[in-house]
Amino acid sequence: MPIYLLSEDEIQFPHPSLASENGILAVGGDLSAERLILAYQYGIFPWFNEGDPILWWSPDPRFVLFPEELKVSKSMRPYFNQKKFRCTLDQDFRAVISNCQQNRRGKQAGLGTWITEEMLEAYVQLHELGFAHSVEVWKGDELVGGLYGLALGKCFFGESMFTKVNNASKFGFISLVRYLKRHGYWLIDCQQETPHLASLGAHSISREEFLDFLEKNQEEESRVGKWNRDQL
Repeated sequence: MPIYLLSEDEIQFPHPSLASENGILAVGGDLSAERLILAYQYGIFPWFNEGDPILWWSPDPRFVLFPEELKVSKSMRPYFNQKKFRCTLDQDFRAVISNCQQNRRGKQAGLGTWITEEMLEAYVQLHELGFAHSVEVWKGDELVGGLYGLALGKCFFGESMFTKVNNASKFGFISLVRYLKRHGYWLIDCQQETPHLASLGAHSISREEFLDFLEKNQEEESRVGKWNRDQL
């Protein structure tokens, strides 16, 4: 499959089914809010190393979690019963994505962070527009974990998470999934498989099935209200 070169002047993407075997669909374009929102509507996301051109991905299969299939291990239950952490929504998006930026992808391969400064500012803008959201995990007054992603219609597109103490990010993710279930969300896009997310109930579906969800989801995008910034 060819990899499509995107124009900076025209905001469009080839159909996700045209992605290469490893999931790369296109290269180039920009990280404008308009382009990013269009990308996520069709299950496309940017992922590239600093200094490289923007790469746009649509992997097959797709790793997702349906909220009703969330698995909470016995070892995590005391964290909730004893309220070891406190979770909030959208209280400090920049701090969450900045901490995620410190995580290093592919340490053994010597790769740097994939959240470039340009990408960080692009997602901060999406947050200011009401599309990107953060979960903050607190221990006392200290931010010890969190995650962020996009909410469109009844789908949440997870991007990255961080933790400074054991199980803080897992606590935040479980809290988010429960929140999404209460508010009628259909699925959480986890993009690609990780053992961490698999242990929480995520699994692979075909790209075709994933795109079917997104097609139905576009009808729901105007119906979902704003996120409540109260404590999770």
